Amino acid sequence: MAAKSDSVARAAWQELLEPLRAEPTRAAILTDFDGTLSPIVERAEDAALPDGAREILEALVDLYALVGAVSGRRAADVRARVGLDGVAYAGNHGLELMMPGEDEPSADPSLDGREGDAAEFIAGVAAERFAGSGLRVEDKGPIQAIHWRGAPDDAVAEAAARQIAVDAGRAGLEPRFGRKVLELRPVGGGGKDAAVASLLAGDGIDRVVFAGDDRTDVDAFRRLGELREAGELVAAVRVGVLSAEGPPEIAEEADLTVEGPPGWLEMLAWLAE
Repeated sequence: MAAKSDSVARAAWQELLEPLRAEPTRAAILTDFDGTLSPIVERAEDAALPDGAREILEALVDLYALVGAVSGRRAADVRARVGLDGVAYAGNHGLELMMPGEDEPSADPSLDGREGDAAEFIAGVAAERFAGSGLRVEDKGPIQAIHWRGAPDDAVAEAAARQIAVDAGRAGLEPRFGRKVLELRPVGGGGKDAAVASLLAGDGIDRVVFAGDDRTDVDAFRRLGELREAGELVAAVRVGVLSAEGPPEIAEEADLTVEGPPGWLEMLAWLAE
């Protein structure tokens, strides 16, 4: 029975994705990186593509109108990890965009004059609030990320992060929580919803698949749903990559779900055939 169930599920997602395979020159393949293409690791700097993933992405680049990584990482960081110049990279949750062949990302114009706001706030937070709770800061330029994966006590670390989020909000920043991470960013601009809309603005692209595993990916799911409802997209398939830590909205907003990066890579391999 399990084999039959797997076969039925595979047939269902292949049917949803068939419009992309049927017209690859009009289709975009978009994906989050951490937890979607790459397994979640204790320290973000250790993340890497699994074996075979780069070859699959390279094949997709040759077939489809656009392949893009839409990540919370800086655009240059995720490009270095993917290692393909033919991919578009929307970094810092849409605050940076690097199209195929470009050497430097362009910044969201809404950031003008506010690029250092989050870093300035972090510099004013007492160091013991981080060290005493196991929090650590990742400098992503306009976004400052506070991680607690691997902290001695998750509950203590998360409570400290939530208090910092309150203080950041009072300081005029936008706090956004993800999987054991708090990101502080300037208010307005960016967002994975804006990033996917920008990437799809190219001539002739009218079908897309996007996969993600965290709260900011839900923003992209919702925008794609709106574009589909408005008739601007012939097909928009939203793939939720599930995990024990993932928010329930991922499954609620997705058109289909898979268990972890291996499930998504299976779909990408089929699209690359």
